[in-house]
Amino acid sequence: MNFESATLYNQMKKISVIGAGLGGLSAAIRLAYKGYDVEVYEQNPEAGGKACSLDINGFRFDTGPSLLTMPFVIEELFESVEENITGYISINKLNMLCKYFYPNGTVINAYSDKDKFAKEIERKTTDNKENLFKYLNYCKKIYELTSNIFLFNNLYSFSSYINFNAFKTLFSIGKMDSFRTMNQANSSFFKDEKTIQLFNRYATYNGSNPYECPATLNIISHVEYNLGGYYINGGMYKLTDVLYKLALKKGVKFHFNSNVNEIVTENNKIIGIKASDKFTKSETVISNSDVYSTYNKLLKDNSSKSAKKYNELEPSSSALVFYWGVKIKSDSLEIHNILFSENYKKEFDELFNEKICPIDPTVYIYISSKFAKEDAPDGYENWFVMINMPYIDEKLKITNYDLVKEGILKKIENLIGYDIKDKIICEKVMTPLDIERQTGSYKGSIYGISSNSRKAAFLRQPNKSKEYKGLYFCGGSAHPGGGIPLVILSGKLCADLISKNN
Repeated sequence: MNFESATLYNQMKKISVIGAGLGGLSAAIRLAYKGYDVEVYEQNPEAGGKACSLDINGFRFDTGPSLLTMPFVIEELFESVEENITGYISINKLNMLCKYFYPNGTVINAYSDKDKFAKEIERKTTDNKENLFKYLNYCKKIYELTSNIFLFNNLYSFSSYINFNAFKTLFSIGKMDSFRTMNQANSSFFKDEKTIQLFNRYATYNGSNPYECPATLNIISHVEYNLGGYYINGGMYKLTDVLYKLALKKGVKFHFNSNVNEIVTENNKIIGIKASDKFTKSETVISNSDVYSTYNKLLKDNSSKSAKKYNELEPSSSALVFYWGVKIKSDSLEIHNILFSENYKKEFDELFNEKICPIDPTVYIYISSKFAKEDAPDGYENWFVMINMPYIDEKLKITNYDLVKEGILKKIENLIGYDIKDKIICEKVMTPLDIERQTGSYKGSIYGISSNSRKAAFLRQPNKSKEYKGLYFCGGSAHPGGGIPLVILSGKLCADLISKNN
C-alpha cells in the first residue's frame, strides 16, 4: 500500500488522544500526517500539560520544563511530517549549563565546554579534571548500551531485541551499572563531596533518590554534558505553541476545557470515550494522562494485573514552585542556578522516607528573561524558584508555605548575597496539590513512578496496553519516562505501534 492509499485508508480510523501534553501532541501530529482522524481532548483551556505558560502583571513564566536536551528528538518529529524545524523554532546551545552555589561559599560554574568545566572542577574542588573526563566517558558508555532499547524503541517488543545493538546491551549488562546506586558510582569517581553532590543531583531529573536509584541513571549526565543543554528562543513554552500549531496544520482537532470522564470498554476492547459526559465512538485511544489516573479513574480498573502493579509502585517526587516577578538585575546568577543543601542525604531521607518538606531544601532558580527579554519588564526578572517535595501521602504533614518561602529567601541572601524580600512585586505559588489538580499527576508526582529500584525501567507502563485492545499510553508516566525528549519519544512510540497494528 503506497502513502496515498494508506492515507485514504487511515482517514476512516478515528483516534482519540486524552491530554494535549507534549507526548500527546507528538503522537497526534505523526498520526494525523499519516491520515488518521485525530481528536485531542484537554481538560485545561490550552495545550501543554506541565509545559505551559503563566502571565502575571507583565511577567511570563514557563510553568514546568526549563531545560532542553536531545534537540534531535524534536528535529526528527518535524522531519517525520515533512516540515523544516527552522521555520518554526530556534534552538540554541547554552554556554553555561548551570551555576552551583554551596553552603560553604564555593561557586561552581558548569560550563558546556567540557575542558572549561573540567578546569573549574579542578580549581574549585579536590578532584582533578582527568576524573571528570573518565566519569563522562563512563556515562557515555551507559547511554550507548541502553538508549537503543530503553529510549528509542519499544522496550516490551521482542523485535527490539533482535539486532546487534540489543545483543550488545544484553551481553554487557554489568556495564549498565544497575547494581550500584548513583551515589555509590559517583563516589567511586570523585572524592570531593561537592562534585559528588553536583552529579547526584541528576537523580532529581526523574524524581528519584540518588542514594537508592541505580547508577544507570548517570546516563542523564551524559545527555547534559556530552550531548549538551539548550534553550529555545521565546522560552520553553514556544515548543508547546509550535507543536500545537503544527498539529492544527496537519488536521488534528482539539477540544479544550473538555474533561474525559471515562474510557469506555467492551470485553476489554476500547469502544470510545466519554468527554464532559458525552460519548464519542473511538476504537483507538491514546492516554497522555497519568497512568494511575487512567486505570483508576478513566477505566474504573484497580484489579487488572497492570493496574495492581502500578498502584503498588512508588511515585516520583513532587515540587513546590514560586513564580516571582523581581525588581532586580542579578549579575551573580545565570539562566539555571542551584543553591545546594548542607546535607544532601538528609534532604532525600526527608523527601522519600519521612515525607516532609525538607528543612534545608536545595533551591533551583530559573530566569528565562536572561535570554527572553520580553519575559519581564525592563529592570526586572522572572524567577522560577523550585524545591523538591514529597509526593502527596496520607502521612504528609501540612506545610507552612510562608515559612518555606522565608527559608528560601534567607538561603538566597546567605548563598548569593541578594536580599529580595521587598523586591518581589508579584507572586504565584504551585504546590503538589496544584500539580495534581492541574495536570492530573497522581499524588502530585511529576514523573510518574520513581526510579528508586533496579527494576524501575522495566516497570513503567508500556506504550501499548496488555489488557485493553486499542489503548495506548504516552507522557511522563509511561515508557520511556519524563522530560521533554522522552515524552516526545513516547508519542512517537505510540504512533509507530498504532501504524503497525492497523
